[in-house]
Amino acid sequence: METSNTPHVPAPQVPVMTIERFSELSGLSPDTVRGQLNQGNLPVIKVGRRRLINVALFTAECLQSEDWN
Repeated sequence: METSNTPHVPAPQVPVMTIERFSELSGLSPDTVRGQLNQGNLPVIKVGRRRLINVALFTAECLQSEDWN
């Protein structure tokens, strides 16, 4: 039986997340998360005046990254 070297990573329960919630789960400060958003390092969508982190896209990008392998 062939095994994969790719670790199992659970999909996020929600496709988008507030800056505050992402901060809580990642251990990064809200200011650091905002800085990463402003630099374009985290995918974001705007809903009205709010910016939400597109966790689904971020997860997909991480899994496809060459740094992952």
